[in-house]
Parts: sequence; C-alpha cells; structure tokens
Amino acid sequence: MPAQTRRAAASAQVLIVDDEVDHAEVMAEALRKPGHVCTIVNGLEGAEEELRHGNFDVIVTDLVMGDETAGLRVLELSKQFQTDVETIMVTAHGDVPTAKAALQGGAYDFIEKPLDLEVFRNLVNRAAEAVLLRHQNASLQGKLDAAFGFEGIIGESPAIRQVIATIKQVAPSSIPVLVRGESGTGKELVAAAIHKHSRRHTQRYVTFNAAGQSETLIEDQLFGHVRGAFTGAERDREGVFEYADGGTRFLDEIGDMPLTMQSKLLRVLETGEVVRLGANEARQTDVRFVSATNRRMKEIVADGQFREDLYFRIKGAEIVLPPLRERREDIPRLVQHFVGRFCAEADRPHLAVTDAAMMRLIAYDWPGNVRELLNVVQRVVVMCGDETVDVRHIPEEIRADEGSDGSSIGSLAGVGLDKLEKEAIRQTLAMAGGNREQAAHMLGIGERTLYRKLKEYGLK
Repeated sequence: MPAQTRRAAASAQVLIVDDEVDHAEVMAEALRKPGHVCTIVNGLEGAEEELRHGNFDVIVTDLVMGDETAGLRVLELSKQFQTDVETIMVTAHGDVPTAKAALQGGAYDFIEKPLDLEVFRNLVNRAAEAVLLRHQNASLQGKLDAAFGFEGIIGESPAIRQVIATIKQVAPSSIPVLVRGESGTGKELVAAAIHKHSRRHTQRYVTFNAAGQSETLIEDQLFGHVRGAFTGAERDREGVFEYADGGTRFLDEIGDMPLTMQSKLLRVLETGEVVRLGANEARQTDVRFVSATNRRMKEIVADGQFREDLYFRIKGAEIVLPPLRERREDIPRLVQHFVGRFCAEADRPHLAVTDAAMMRLIAYDWPGNVRELLNVVQRVVVMCGDETVDVRHIPEEIRADEGSDGSSIGSLAGVGLDKLEKEAIRQTLAMAGGNREQAAHMLGIGERTLYRKLKEYGLK
C-alpha cells in the first residue's frame, strides 16, 4: 500500500468495528470531539473491506461479535493490510484472558465495557501518538540518510536515492542481487548495506574478487579442497561458500570469471551444493548471493564471454550505480564528508572549502569516481597548510582550465557582459547537476535572483 501523509495524532483515522450499532456510534462520537476521523463497520466482512482499501492509524474492535474470535481476526487483518496501525480491543469482563492473549498477538491494549469515555479517548490518543511518532522517526531517518549517508552511501541525487530505496527493498529477501557500476562508484558499499539490512546480518559476510584470478585459485577459494587434492594440500579447507553458510557471499568482478568456472558457480547457485576439490560428496550450503561488475553484462553475454543462464541467475535484482560525473550535485556533500573524516584522522580543525575550489571539483569528470575523489580530498587535507582549501590546493590535473568535455576555455575579451553572465549561469547549473540552490550559492546570488535570470535568458 502506498505511503500516505499522516495526520497529527489529534486527527487520526480510526476504524471502529462493533456489531452493536449504538455502541459503535457512542465510541465514534467520543472520538470525534477531539478531532479524530471515524469510520464505522458492524462486522468482520466490512472490517476486511476497509482494511484492504483504507488507510488507518488506529483500529478499535469489539473482541466478540457473534464469533468469539472475530476481534482476533480483525487484529490479524490489520497486520496483513495496514502498513502502520495500532489495534485496541474492547471486551466484556469475562473475555479479559482472551484480550490479554490479543496483546501477545500484537494488539496495542484492551479496555473493558462499560467504557469510561474519558479513559477510552486517552487510550486512543496514546495509540495515535505512538503511530505518529514512528512515522516521524522514519521520516527523520530518511532525512538523515540523505544528509549523512546510508551505510556510507552519500548523496541526495535522484539516482542515489533510488539506489538506497532499492537496497532497503531487496535486503530483507533472499533474492540474488547484481550491482553494476564503473570502478570506484561504491559497489562494495552497496553489497555490505544489503547484508547489514538483511535477515542474515548476524551471520558472516564474506567477499571475494574474481578479477585476475586463475581458474584453479578461484575454484579452491570458492569451494575449498580436501587433503591431498593437489600438491601442498596438507589438510581439508572449506571454501568461502561453506564459510559464509547462513550469511551473505559477495563476489566482486563476476564478469571477469573464466567460462569454465561459471558453469560450476551456476550449479552451486541452483542446488546450494558445494563439492570441494578432490572430494566426491557434496555439502549443502545456504548463502545469500550478491555479485558486482564494472562490465556491460549484456554485451559480454552476447559475445559469449559470460553464460546467459548464469547471468539471469545472478540478476534476481539489479542495482546500477551512476558514475560521479552523472551526479555532480552530490559532490559538495561528498567533499565535506571526506574533509571532515580526514581532518578528524589528522586531529586538525575542520577545513572550509571555498566556492571556487568546490566549482573546480564539481567541474572535473572524475574517471575514478568516488574512490578518486576520496583520494584527492585526503591528499588536499594532508598537504593544505591553511585553514581554508582554495583552488591552489587542488591537484594540477583537476584545476587545469578545461571544461568537463576537455575543451579549453577561450579568451573572454570582447564578449558582452550579458553573454558572460548567461554562460556563467548555464555552466554553474550544469556543474550543480541542475540544483538551483547549489548554483545560486556558487554564483553568490539569491535563488529568486537566479530564477529571474533563468527566465530572462531562457535557460532551463
């Protein structure tokens, strides 16, 4: 069910389920006075219909409605169809033991008939406030993820927000995940975040890089061996699949794996069975499989370099990390994060970064992506002897007078001021990835002024 904006606790959406029509109206009237919006149904069938299609904060249900388990069924349905709701059971004195059992099943609380309406209102208010507080905490966590990063993945560009959303969506499942992206984009961070937010997070997380490895070494590392399998194999050794049993296995640069090994990996992923080198018997494993590559998988499949059946097997879900040059609006936040990190490591005060220096960092294409930016910022922090990082502190290859497309910036002599201003705004917007707030800050003007000039020059 799509998330909807919650109302304040004083105007919560309340579903009242009671086969006694007059009693339901009395409860609704008591709750409408403080501003709650009440929907009344008089049986289990109506309750199921509302829970399937409505959006509620609190459910108030009679425990016994003809069938003595009707209220418990309402509780089950609320957990099934409502994303975030609290359920209050209304019960007669003799049904208190059943109501207490409902608390163990996830009910918020119960209240006995005849109702003290003031106590009843306060109980519903507390339940609504509990729902609102959870919603506010979730909203705050989302803002913190954007501001300070999610498991080391920093940025608030649409592309990175989508990456984080997909991680949160796939992590609780056991579906295989393929992470694609250029070198240095943070594929390892994504894999680790998937494990940390999975149901296997208390088990082992094991990584292996297939790039540049011989077939024999890959097979030994992945599947292990028995004593005497080859010269030097003096004792049995489990491979990383067995070692990661119950946890997550991250195989980096899977696109570089030799073809003959691909068929063996496919068999393990399909059956869960591992056969050590030199052994005959298979060992059963249960491993969540996450892989990554910087190659274009469809192309190497078409070229016969990678098995199509294995490709479909590892690509249960796919997460594509954009290169840094395609999310330039995230560069200022990344720079500030890395500056803070390396200043703390060096036990020195936080360094400010001038707008001019930041513009050069934003304009650079970063072929090495976030990893290259991290290394550059580390070097700048170590070498900067001032309290502020300026253009002169940035490495020569980055502060060279070239545009992001490699073309030289020509002489400005004889160019009209209006054209200069228009081009400055156009290039700054491009550097900021279309972020008007960031562009206005770089240009030293207000957002309203920038908006007016965009209209004046016909820029988008």
